[in-house]
Amino acid sequence: MKEAEIRRLLAANLLCALSIVLTAVVPSFFLEGFTVLGTHLTWLCVCSVCVGTLNVILHLVLKPSQSPKRSSFAQKISRFLKCCVYFFMSCILFHAIIVLYGAPLIESVTETFLFAVLLSTFTTLQCLCILGPNIQAWIRVFSKNGAMSVWESSLQITTVCSILGAWFGAFPIPLDWDRPWQVWPISCSLGATFGYMAGLIIAPLWIHWNRKQLTYKSR
Repeated sequence: MKEAEIRRLLAANLLCALSIVLTAVVPSFFLEGFTVLGTHLTWLCVCSVCVGTLNVILHLVLKPSQSPKRSSFAQKISRFLKCCVYFFMSCILFHAIIVLYGAPLIESVTETFLFAVLLSTFTTLQCLCILGPNIQAWIRVFSKNGAMSVWESSLQITTVCSILGAWFGAFPIPLDWDRPWQVWPISCSLGATFGYMAGLIIAPLWIHWNRKQLTYKSR
């Protein structure tokens, strides 16, 4: 396993983590009264857009999943449209799952959907950037020993950490503490964000630590 590839992954992940930190600080210079808790819906939009845009740019620059076959312009447009459809379907699916887990069905629809968009940005968008709109590749990566590169191993870790973070973030909501961060979906979205950031840092460190045991083979 090339050390250079792990360093590229670490640099990309640190940039993503830094972008999340900046979304909590920079908007306050342009939007009056902006805070992560006080204007949480605005922060959800800013965070999703910034992290999503940075991931796409990093994918285009680093090209972690570059195919030896050249695609025509029409194929690239078709792939882009499929990715957009998959991302939107992911948002709808996450929204439905969140409601099934107890989120308000009619009330707070905007809050729930923006939380679903954030989760899709942390998980589905990563899959689309690295694997493309290929469900079979997604299934392969998230099966046992299915990763074929350091990027796919990182994808596994960050996705699982994001979802676990969102799940753990729901625990304080029913508690009678009357804290502002207990309002739906603040604790869940913050949990997903912290989980995603933890995954970004853990992934390259885990891969580096286990680089002798990890063997990526083409299939």
